[in-house]
Amino acid sequence: MFDKLTERLGGALDALRGRGRITEENVADTLRQVRMALLEADVALPVVKVFIDAVKTRAIGAEVMRSLTPGQALVKIIHSELVAVMGSPSDGLNLRVPAPVVVLLAGLQGAGKTTTAGKLARWLVDSNKKRVLLASVDVHRPAAILQLERLAQQLEVGFFPSDASQKPEAIASAALAQARQGVYDALVVDTAGRLHVDAEMMAEVQRVDAVLHPNERLFVVDSMAGQDAINAARAFGDALELTGIVLTKADGDARGGAALSVRHVTGKPILFLGVGEKTDALELFQPERIASRILGMGDVLGLVEKVEQQVDREQAQKLARKLSKGKEFDFTDLRDQLGQLQQMGGVSALLDKLPAELTRGKQIPAEQLDDRQLRRQIAIINSMTPRERRRPNLIDGSRKRRIAAGSGMQVQDVNRLLKQFLQMQKQMKQFSKGGLARMLRGMGGRMPPFG
Repeated sequence: MFDKLTERLGGALDALRGRGRITEENVADTLRQVRMALLEADVALPVVKVFIDAVKTRAIGAEVMRSLTPGQALVKIIHSELVAVMGSPSDGLNLRVPAPVVVLLAGLQGAGKTTTAGKLARWLVDSNKKRVLLASVDVHRPAAILQLERLAQQLEVGFFPSDASQKPEAIASAALAQARQGVYDALVVDTAGRLHVDAEMMAEVQRVDAVLHPNERLFVVDSMAGQDAINAARAFGDALELTGIVLTKADGDARGGAALSVRHVTGKPILFLGVGEKTDALELFQPERIASRILGMGDVLGLVEKVEQQVDREQAQKLARKLSKGKEFDFTDLRDQLGQLQQMGGVSALLDKLPAELTRGKQIPAEQLDDRQLRRQIAIINSMTPRERRRPNLIDGSRKRRIAAGSGMQVQDVNRLLKQFLQMQKQMKQFSKGGLARMLRGMGGRMPPFG
């Protein structure tokens, strides 16, 4: 998300960062490029106008002109105005109300409402220890009911069964009664979507809303939808008293304009970002971090949090003890590391959170950014015997052919992995001898094997 916007803004702002003096002409030229970048990223025209006017007012004032580092001062202004456009940081759902907390999800078909219902259930369970009941009133798409039921089974949360022959408001009423009787803390209701906004759809969701009187009415919108997302946001904002927005598919190759527009159009806060297909791929919306990523500053704090959540500390300490005793890094250790990297979203997800200046100009092979490569490497290691994993020097030509056949790969894939492994093993040996600084100097700024 924001890849194209980051690229365009990066080019416009790089020239400013090192300047000791900035004129009104410099500012006007930069803001013209920023305006074009925002419009190309599908940011709504009224939002672009408000943003540019706010930056211009501050930039031409004393705040920049008298600064010792005017280029950096202008970048800082653009950052703070981006944050202002996107709103305040999210605390999630308002749970300080009598149980059950009722959450209604609305949006167009394909926006990811059903998946978001599952993600919210997991967030409520993992972060807030709540008992959750999921229900679907989407009688137009029976597959949505089945999908939600399977998500509920996977998450081990409650599910209220519904049928395509029932009326949506009747399902909603019965689900609410079940949530109260079953002493659930939260009821999450998935509603029907359409390919476009229509009167019938709005009337239906309003009837369901009248039955439930939800505490949270969330508009779920595909961040890759561009101007359609803005039009849908306006229509749903008129039909329902929305309390927040969920931006889905924020990990896709999107222009990102929806994130900078929907809050302005609806006047409601963005609460969550959907950043993947898994049920744990839901993040609280943090506009300051998003603005930093848009301007190529990265999100190091987000990266640290992700590592803390996903990395198995016990496993990491075990590996450190092993290396400190002079034992060699082996393929079992590598498989563990690749598995943890996969859990964190792969190499590309981690690089996305690093400041652009750390990765700019680095030629990172495309295969290292492809998450499928991690799965292939793990498959090759799984095809080895335990003895081969401990002693890679045993792997001769015939063993390579067997490993390749067992993993569905080619012999050259096995050779490539062995070569990369030997590189990494050598680096780990230097690290275990206290040669971290020497190891980093030897790498000369290059990415290590496996990212």
